[in-house]
Amino acid sequence: MLLGKSLTVWCNEYPLLNELIALRETSWFNPGVADAAEALADVGLTRADVDDASARLARFAPYIARAFPETAASAGIIESGIRAVPHLQALLAERYGLSDSGALWLKQDSHLPISGSIKARGGIYEVLKHAEELALAKGLLQPSDDYGVLDNDAARAFFGRYKIAVGSTGNLGLSIGIVSARLGFQATVHMSADARQWKKDKLRAHGVSVVEYACDYSVAVAEGRKQADADPYCHFVDDENSTSLFLGYAVAAQRLQQQF
Repeated sequence: MLLGKSLTVWCNEYPLLNELIALRETSWFNPGVADAAEALADVGLTRADVDDASARLARFAPYIARAFPETAASAGIIESGIRAVPHLQALLAERYGLSDSGALWLKQDSHLPISGSIKARGGIYEVLKHAEELALAKGLLQPSDDYGVLDNDAARAFFGRYKIAVGSTGNLGLSIGIVSARLGFQATVHMSADARQWKKDKLRAHGVSVVEYACDYSVAVAEGRKQADADPYCHFVDDENSTSLFLGYAVAAQRLQQQF
């Protein structure tokens, strides 16, 4: 039974499921998708919010460059390159009858430094934003400071009073866990059954507490959120509802514009 309904009932209501069950190649496009003008008006965020996120990442760049030497070449900016993919472009043009105008480019967020996925941008941003708020409130940091000053034992001891948690299948957990532990936070990643073992091992190697569940992603998120809500010193990174996380991702648009 699925949510109180039998599989037969589900297939009758959603015939496309029969194609998936039969392991046939299937495409589905959400008919409820709104156009950009309508959808963006409902978001409640503006270009100014993205600019603010971008400026915060720039403030933290000196810290990132010191704490993660692999970002030194980019001066602490967490970003991926772009590359032309002409062979893929030709294949798509042939398969779908597309015109051969323009150029197809690949944004290599799989190669983002520190955690190696698109989650590095948004996940790390939210942790940095939370760290900044705490440090400014306690006078550990001034807005005019070089944020590289946070890479010291005193700062790590301060952040060590606080906790950060997240529910993840792996990629978001890596970004949150690695940067949180490096700052000094007590980091916990609630991981679902489909998380890869090497990701769990990598987190533990960075001093992150990994809690495993023999269930899917939604259970790991729900349990992580529940535990964090009960602890006033714990900040939960909500992959489903976090504005900070989404703004961290959105900075990519500015970076891409510059790259083009």
